[in-house]
Amino acid sequence: MTPQAPSTRPNPPSEASALDAAVRAADQAPSVYGTRPWTVRRVDGRITLGTDPDRRLAVSDPDARQQVVSCGAALFTAVAALRAHGVRPSVRELPDPDRPGLLAEVRAAGTVEPTAEDRMLYESVGLRRTHRGPFPADVDDVRTVRALVAAAAAEGAVLRPLGDERLTRSLAGLVTAAEFLHRCERDTGDELARWVRAPDAADPDGVHAEDFPPPGRVADALFPDRDYGRGRVRGLLDPHGDVAGTAALLTTVGDGRADRLAAGRALQRVLLTATAGGVSSAFHTQPLEEPHLRAFIGARMCDGAYPQMVLRLGRRREARPHRLFASVQEGG
Repeated sequence: MTPQAPSTRPNPPSEASALDAAVRAADQAPSVYGTRPWTVRRVDGRITLGTDPDRRLAVSDPDARQQVVSCGAALFTAVAALRAHGVRPSVRELPDPDRPGLLAEVRAAGTVEPTAEDRMLYESVGLRRTHRGPFPADVDDVRTVRALVAAAAAEGAVLRPLGDERLTRSLAGLVTAAEFLHRCERDTGDELARWVRAPDAADPDGVHAEDFPPPGRVADALFPDRDYGRGRVRGLLDPHGDVAGTAALLTTVGDGRADRLAAGRALQRVLLTATAGGVSSAFHTQPLEEPHLRAFIGARMCDGAYPQMVLRLGRRREARPHRLFASVQEGG
């Protein structure tokens, strides 16, 4: 079933309904393994965003880095939803040192006229999907790539497309090494299995079988996908793509909780901008789950910055740019 994009209304909604819409939108943000490892609640005139300790990946994410990045993506989604509904958001990140699990509070601070970009980003929330497997086509539009780089910069992060094929193959080798090491580790496999869902399962959490890598991708890929089916189950995705896509690294200057939140905000802004531009995204976090490999990638490919996400960007056959994408890039 094709997801329906959230729609803005011609008349501004009440503050309460805008906050409720923002909470619903935040829950559609991307997260590692589809864990949605956050708590997002409306409390009177504000939204609180915190970590959910029961959804943290103790094996693959022991320092909760990926959890905080995921929460940052949810935070950006909530803020984008409020702006699209005509509510000016006021955000306090890490507001209480005595409550480390509380990552942000978002309050309604009056009204604002939604811009074309606000509407475009919000309408992309329900259309964004994580891509797995190859792409039918690469991203060959320089203007689109620049828009994605600018989206990351707007949230305090850097998106680094790898234009050199040798760097791309080197990064792919690190992804491959980490992926196959993880397949040998029982604890990692058991943790992954907890978040695998049967085809067409009603549970929105986790990775569903229809989203597994297509036949042939588990063993024969430049960037191997996670073996969600543990070598026994193949997915239902179109197996006829023939390019890996454009590899990119999302980085931050620091690596504290504020930096990781910024990485999550930047990631979601990049993903929603990509969706609006007819570009799909795939993630490969495997080497970033290995401290030595993450440090190596940072030192050799990121000028000493901290890598927070490995992405591939490409186009699917059915994807079309959003009606507002061109006008946003032209400043309209």
